[in-house]
Amino acid sequence: MTDAFTLFERHVNPGLAGLLRFTGLDRVESHAEGPYVWDTTGKRYLDFLGLYGTLNLGHRHPRVVEAVKRQLDRMPMSVRILVSEPTARLAAKLAEITPEGLEMVFFGNSGAEAVEAAIKLARAHTGRPTLVTTEGGFHGKTMGALSLTPRPQYQDPAKPLLPGVRVVPYGDLKALEEAMDETVAAVIVEPVQGEGGIRVPPEGYLRGVRELTRRWGALMIADEVQTGLGRTGKLWGVEWEAVAPDLLTSAKALGGGVMPIGACVGRPEVFSVFKENPLYHSSTFGGNPLAAAAALAAIEVTLEENLPQRALEVGAYLMEGLKGLAEAFPHLIAEVRGRGLMLGVEFQDADIGALVVAELAERGVLTAFGLNNPQVVRLEPPLIIGKEHVDEALSALEESLKATEKALEGLL
Repeated sequence: MTDAFTLFERHVNPGLAGLLRFTGLDRVESHAEGPYVWDTTGKRYLDFLGLYGTLNLGHRHPRVVEAVKRQLDRMPMSVRILVSEPTARLAAKLAEITPEGLEMVFFGNSGAEAVEAAIKLARAHTGRPTLVTTEGGFHGKTMGALSLTPRPQYQDPAKPLLPGVRVVPYGDLKALEEAMDETVAAVIVEPVQGEGGIRVPPEGYLRGVRELTRRWGALMIADEVQTGLGRTGKLWGVEWEAVAPDLLTSAKALGGGVMPIGACVGRPEVFSVFKENPLYHSSTFGGNPLAAAAALAAIEVTLEENLPQRALEVGAYLMEGLKGLAEAFPHLIAEVRGRGLMLGVEFQDADIGALVVAELAERGVLTAFGLNNPQVVRLEPPLIIGKEHVDEALSALEESLKATEKALEGLL
C-alpha cells in the first residue's frame, strides 16, 4: 500500500512535501497528547509551533475532547432554522470576555472567514470603500483577507484583488495618519504581528490606531486570530494598551485545538446591517454545535487555569534562555523578541533559519518560520507547558545551533 507521505505529495501539495523533506519532516503524524506529537515510526516531538498559535491548550485537552464527545452524542450539526444553544451561549461568553462594547458575534470556521466578515461589516456600516493594512500583516488567504496580506508571493497569482486597499508600515503612526481620509472604512492591525516575524509594536501604537480611526470616523479591526486567548500574556493582545476596537477577529485557539472555529466580535451598531438583512453574511458550518462546545470548554480552561499569566511567566523563562543563546551565537542569531509565549528568533539569514528548523526536527522539536518573514523562526508552544519543556527545547536549540555552525564553517 502506498504510504501517506507519497499520497500527500502526489495528490495534495508537492511543493510543501518538498519543503518538508528538506527540513527533515518527511514523516507522517500518528498521535498527540499535551505538548507532544508522535510520528508513525514512534519518534516523539515536542511541539513548539502549536499549529501556529492554535494549540494553547496542547493536543487533545481532556475537557475539550469530552465537551465535543457530549455534543456529538446530542447533536453535532445545527439545522440552522432553529437556534443552537451552544452557539448562543458561546456568543454570550465572547461578549463577556472581549473588550468593552463588543457584544455581537458572527461565526465562521477560520481566521480568514472572520476577517472576511469584518471587511463586509466595516464597509456596510461606514459606506466607505477603503481599507488600510500594514506591511508584514497576515490576515488570511481568501480573496478579501488576501487583499489585506501584502506579500507578492501570495497575492500576485490571484490578482486582481479587492480594490481600495492601502498599505502602511507596521508600528508607524505618522504613516497611518497620512493614509487616513474620509474614504477609509477600517484599519486592520495585529496587536503583535505573527507571520510578519513576531513583531511587537512600539508602546502607544495601538492606542494611536484607536485614536486615528475615531478621529476619521473609521473602524479599528483588531486581528486577534493568533494573539488571542492568552498567547501574549493577556487574554487579548489589545489589553496591553487597554484598547477596545470596533471589531475583533478570533480563531485558532478558540476551538481548543480540537475543532476549527472563527469569530468576528463587534459593537452592536456595526452589526446593524443584520437588522435589515439577517442573511447579509452567513456560513453553513460557522459556529456549529460541535465547534461551539469545544470553544466554550477552551475558554473555561483558559480562564480557570489562568493561562495568560502562565504564558507570561513561562514565556519570560523561555525568553531569558533565548537571549542567552543569542549572545552565544551572534553570527547566527540577529535578535529574539515577542510577548508571552509568542516569541521569534530572527536569524542573520533565512537559510540559516531553515537549517536550524531541520536540526531541531532531528532532535525532536517542531518549529517553523514566519510566512511573511522566513528569517524568523517562531516559538508558539502550548500555554500549558512548564519550565521542564522549555529546558528541553532550549537544549535542542543549542545543539541545533552548534550543528548549523559546523555545517556553515568557512561560509560565515
